[in-house]
Amino acid sequence: MIAGPAQAGWRDRHEVYGVPEDDMLKMRGGPGIGFSVIVGLPNGTVLRVQSCQSTGGTRWCKVALDRAPGLKGYVSAAYLREM
Repeated sequence: MIAGPAQAGWRDRHEVYGVPEDDMLKMRGGPGIGFSVIVGLPNGTVLRVQSCQSTGGTRWCKVALDRAPGLKGYVSAAYLREM
């Protein structure tokens, strides 16, 4: 697969893991719990990471869904693992 302009600058793929079975990782509109939830992501969801930053003691990563790169937001890095 050839990366198009929408994927320029996006790093390796990561997957969501460690989220309790009855919950989902919240993708938010910004790097912090004060931002609105865009979508919930179950374990196994594949994301591309653009950048990460620490805010309020939590490391937040700007991500895009691997299968829907137009869907972007921020997730806690604690629930990501590199593939």
